[in-house]
Amino acid sequence: MIWLEPQKSMSPLALFAVFLGQLFFGVKASDFTHKPRVTLTDRDVSFLRIYLSGNNSHIKLLQGPQDNIVYITGHIHLFQTDFHSSKPSTMSPVFGEGCRSNDPASPDCHYNITVLHKTKDPNQLFLCGTNGQQQTLCCYMNPSDDPFNCTRSKGIQNIKQHINESEPSILIVEEFYTTHSGTEGSVGIHRFGKNRLWTEKSGTGMDQEQRYVSLVASGQREDRLQDRLYAFYIEKNRDSSLDSDLWVPRVAQVCMADLGGPKSYLQFRWTSKLSTRLFCGDHDSRLYFTQLVDMNTVLGDRWQDTRVYALFRNGWGMSAVCVYTVEDIARIFKTSNFTGHTGPVPNPRPGECVKDSTKLPMEVLKMVDKHSEMKEWVTSGPLLVTHRHYHHIRMDRVQGKWNVLFLSLENGGIHKVLERDGQAFVIADLQPFNYRAHILSMMLHSSTAKLYVASSKELVQIDLGSCDQYGAQCEDCVLARDPYCGWDGHRCTTATNDTIQDVENGNHQVCSNISRGFTASKVYFPGSSVGAVDGIRVPLSSKYFLHCPTLSSHAEYSWRHHGNTTATPCISTKSEDQCLLLIESMGPEQQGTYSCVSEERGYRRTLVQYQLQLDRGVTGLASHHLPFPGLGLVLLLVLTLLC
Repeated sequence: MIWLEPQKSMSPLALFAVFLGQLFFGVKASDFTHKPRVTLTDRDVSFLRIYLSGNNSHIKLLQGPQDNIVYITGHIHLFQTDFHSSKPSTMSPVFGEGCRSNDPASPDCHYNITVLHKTKDPNQLFLCGTNGQQQTLCCYMNPSDDPFNCTRSKGIQNIKQHINESEPSILIVEEFYTTHSGTEGSVGIHRFGKNRLWTEKSGTGMDQEQRYVSLVASGQREDRLQDRLYAFYIEKNRDSSLDSDLWVPRVAQVCMADLGGPKSYLQFRWTSKLSTRLFCGDHDSRLYFTQLVDMNTVLGDRWQDTRVYALFRNGWGMSAVCVYTVEDIARIFKTSNFTGHTGPVPNPRPGECVKDSTKLPMEVLKMVDKHSEMKEWVTSGPLLVTHRHYHHIRMDRVQGKWNVLFLSLENGGIHKVLERDGQAFVIADLQPFNYRAHILSMMLHSSTAKLYVASSKELVQIDLGSCDQYGAQCEDCVLARDPYCGWDGHRCTTATNDTIQDVENGNHQVCSNISRGFTASKVYFPGSSVGAVDGIRVPLSSKYFLHCPTLSSHAEYSWRHHGNTTATPCISTKSEDQCLLLIESMGPEQQGTYSCVSEERGYRRTLVQYQLQLDRGVTGLASHHLPFPGLGLVLLLVLTLLC
């Protein structure tokens, strides 16, 4: 799909109408598939956690040489965490040669770690640190050494600028690519190594603020000369009218074989840099998203199939995920017309990768410098739209056919989302922290099905193949639609070729041919006045509440009293994890068995049963045996006000 021209600005009244449409569209979309089916806390799942020392306001995560090892960067420390032990080891890399024997208290020796990457050597790390004098040093370090001395990189030197820890970067063999966000002239893509290149703003309106989000390598092509690097960023909108978006999402390309221009023009600057706008939205519902927040790249078997999952927000507090392929991006840069250019396109085409860019014709260099923006946009429709504020996105390819997204929330939770043919289904809301946490970093280790989530205080390991929490029946497991999980005949466990699942539809009928023993519904007798024979004794004329856990938010829950064919709906409460039934006034006709029944996509089961008996020796108005302290008082107050 190609988007040619931006839409005209709308009047404030039209904007308000769009807001109302987005509001109702978002609520409708989130009623079912965009509402998490289950919520899982540390009471439901055993999350492994390691506590971190210090004040960590920014964290980077990197998988270690063994599956259980994770490296974490603090400001000046590098933590090596081993989930087979409970305490991380702390390393303080020595960046400066003189820091060993001279004055270690010198400010020149204080380097904040801003870059961390793997190298070809599994036991070696690539680090960069920046000191207070805006100088950056990059080096190689073996975490098994003591002391932790960094060996200066011979090829990546003389970085006379501050590299912010939030800037995206990528290490490709002996060449280090990073970005610089802001408004000054050095904003853009930088390459350090044998052939150093950078971006220098020209005087053609390139004074707008830019914030870089991600760097993506195109993947190795058949002709390695055509390998490219794509930079995703947002740029301050040049249109400052009240009804225009503040930020514009964009993508830029550079050739990895770029050597810069000749001495007379664009020397040490990119000669292949082109840019175009990203579009994420839906024209029919007039939903548009321009604030690019985060990205995650999934490599394909072919370079054309590499997919970029982009997380967006808009000015109405909504989030969306759009997907772009490298093939779509490359096609725009290869075929689109150039903005502001009306004459013939020179040969070779600007942006094409050549063996020696210093020999490019002057007309090509000038066009790259003055008219590097494409007229056509790279577009995508959102596969997920919600009123939630997401901050990070990670994607896993499960069993070679299922796409699962992990989206972090502002309260420290993570949504586990199944993506299938452009449609999204929120499997679960994972709550790894028992407090309101700000997630600083997320890392996915696909081969072990582990998700690592870091706050300023701790690193949590989430086992994505932990499936017991979905329920004890085959139908519970299948309805979850979790690609990591399947029914093995006895329990919901990590999926294999022999387990039962229906990820695409969640059709529990696949369980109908399974032989299983009879499982009787449990009769609950909570409270102190409980007897296996007498049941729960309730005083005459008392109010009484019955509690039923709501495991799936996609199911409908109701209460049934023996002898009564009419189902009674739950009392509405702010909490979505419980279904309550109020006995208004206990009498003889209220005695008997009460069953809480759930029904989801035709699968009905009894969750709990209560046996109530009248205690004629006592009368009262108080409610008894409530699941949470103080809930009875609140509900009685609400009922009193309603009456």
